[in-house]
Amino acid sequence: MSKELGNGAVLCDVDARGVVTVTLNRPAVNNAYNEDMILGLHQAMDLLPSLPGARVVVIQGNGRHFQAGADLAWISSVAPKSPEENERVSRLTGEAIRRLDTLPIPTVALIHGGCFGGGTGLASVCDIVVAADNAIFAITEARWGLIAGIILPQLCKAMGVRNVRRYALTCERFGPDVALRMGFVHEVCKADELRATGERIVDGLLMNSPSAVSATKLRTLAVSDSLLDDDLFADLVREHSALRQKSDAAEGTASFLEKRLPAWYPAK
Repeated sequence: MSKELGNGAVLCDVDARGVVTVTLNRPAVNNAYNEDMILGLHQAMDLLPSLPGARVVVIQGNGRHFQAGADLAWISSVAPKSPEENERVSRLTGEAIRRLDTLPIPTVALIHGGCFGGGTGLASVCDIVVAADNAIFAITEARWGLIAGIILPQLCKAMGVRNVRRYALTCERFGPDVALRMGFVHEVCKADELRATGERIVDGLLMNSPSAVSATKLRTLAVSDSLLDDDLFADLVREHSALRQKSDAAEGTASFLEKRLPAWYPAK
């Protein structure tokens, strides 16, 4: 089975083994996410109950990069809308990450090229993350006057609070060696071996009992206090949407689109 979801922003394929491959498919903008891509991810997860043989989900990106964060042109178009509309968009985005985190089957992310902003959020909730040696990571939201709030809980679990306090504040880039050292990724391989490395891991997952794997994953989330509280999630959504409508976000996204330094950067 092969489907185009979210107006083609996400591709979903299922093979005879029950391996579901979800491909981010906006290569012209480095797979930057917009509402189509978010909806496509929801639609892919909606399909899983109708696929009783689904055993593993593999997430990858088309083109030169895995996922380059938010499409800032789209962000700029959403920000002037009503607070209710902005909150809806933040909730839709946050729920995609939350749902992926708690899928009852294992998830494997294959990272190549850029993995920025929301891309790090996607990686943080996958059970196994493999990075190519050309991967580059950054939590970039503050650079654009935004907040990574709806993925901060998962980032803290995946890479540790100390690392989030550095990289979410500086927005600096870090390579796969640093990501491996902090535990954000599990394995680094050559770029031309990414698919084969992922296939080796998938094959190992398929050797194990589906019900035991599912129970182990969900129980691990529970005993490690990794399940997101509903009240906290609601607070994160409200803050995420509110900051999008502030002047710093307007200036940050404008500076990106106009390829200039933001106004808050000190003049020399």
